[in-house]
Amino acid sequence: MKKISILLILITITFVACNQADSDTKLKDSTLTASNASSPEDEMAVAAAVDSLNKGILDPEQNLLENIASDALSYGHSGGKVQNKAEFVDDLVNGSFDFQSVNTANQTISVSGDNAIVRHTFTAKATNAGAPVDLNIGNVLVWRKESGQWKLLARQAFKVPEPVKK
Repeated sequence: MKKISILLILITITFVACNQADSDTKLKDSTLTASNASSPEDEMAVAAAVDSLNKGILDPEQNLLENIASDALSYGHSGGKVQNKAEFVDDLVNGSFDFQSVNTANQTISVSGDNAIVRHTFTAKATNAGAPVDLNIGNVLVWRKESGQWKLLARQAFKVPEPVKK
């Protein structure tokens, strides 16, 4: 009888613990869903910010680039160079790289509160000190809503693997 009582107590404790863990998980999941909810308006605003950035890359205007970039910008290139906001703007406005076309494909946007992550493939035709350059890179961009405006906080480019030829 003593063994059965101990067994029943253990089963009851296990049952209560499992139900509590399940409730905690459901609470965390619902909290996560509520705080990560994004509106179509936010996604459209982030997409518009990406378009503005690409226009600024294609036709570098210092004012546009300074307004789209966060003061805390970390801008990483596929070759490993990392720039802050001032270096990023100066490089586009005064540097030797001149973009003739810029396109993005396969873009995804994920908004969570005042933060957004954008991923896309970035293709461009440009010249570097007069020499032609074709770019085909992947980008991860992190945007943050600052004073109601989406600003580029971080960007990291990476080399896209070449398709396997058969």
